[in-house]
Amino acid sequence: MPVRKAIVQSPIGLHARPAAIFVRAVTDSGLPVRIGKDGILPVDARSLLEVMTADFYYGCEVELSVDPGALPARYSIESAEAALEGLILLLEAGAAA
Repeated sequence: MPVRKAIVQSPIGLHARPAAIFVRAVTDSGLPVRIGKDGILPVDARSLLEVMTADFYYGCEVELSVDPGALPARYSIESAEAALEGLILLLEAGAAA
């Protein structure tokens, strides 16, 4: 299963605008990405409501994952890993601020 970890760098965490930017990037990737952190079960990263209610605050470590069994046919494990890297860069650059 492709898994990547990142530290949320948006000053307000993944709330409102930063969450919307992140969720749009996940949706645009076409992958069934899940996002989680210690203490909570991973949520669907394509759902703005789920991402915002999970409380991914500034500085928290998150884990992005994709179940290989849920990969769309057009994706390989390698392309899914590359897509996750792009999402990690978005979170760690604070670009979703």
